[in-house]
Amino acid sequence: MQRVKLDRIDRRILHDLQGDGRMTNVELARRAGISAPPCLRRVRALEEAGYIRGYHAEVDISALGFNVTVFAHVGLNSQAELDLKAFEELVQGWPEVRECHMLAGETDFLLKVVAEDWDAYQRFLTTKLTAAPNISHVKSALAIRSSKLQPGVPIPLDDEISVELGSQG
Repeated sequence: MQRVKLDRIDRRILHDLQGDGRMTNVELARRAGISAPPCLRRVRALEEAGYIRGYHAEVDISALGFNVTVFAHVGLNSQAELDLKAFEELVQGWPEVRECHMLAGETDFLLKVVAEDWDAYQRFLTTKLTAAPNISHVKSALAIRSSKLQPGVPIPLDDEISVELGSQG
């Protein structure tokens, strides 16, 4: 695999865009200490290399009527690769599920589910999740509040780091 070195400027660009994806190229360039045209070239190169996968708006879920967040711990009857993939594909069609993580251990999958209220979550649970094939058990954990919602990863801004393309999760 091709090894790509992220220099100080690349890391600054990634750090700043991760914090504010709507930042203007001029402001991004100023923070990175370079002019706008090479900054834009670097951003495009980071996008093409797969370091930047997209840009998203952070929306207020409660303002949109989603007042319940539940973490569902899902166990499957079979952990054969075809069954795992089938569950992952099924989850893709459920808009209530905002995140799906396969885990090692007692729980096979952790789902982050949003719903308008507890009754809406229960309907999702009984009509979709527990009704799905290969489900052995579901344990629901209701989120009381969220005190930190920070997407992405901590990006070091000092020493150079090497990242192997394609090794990111």
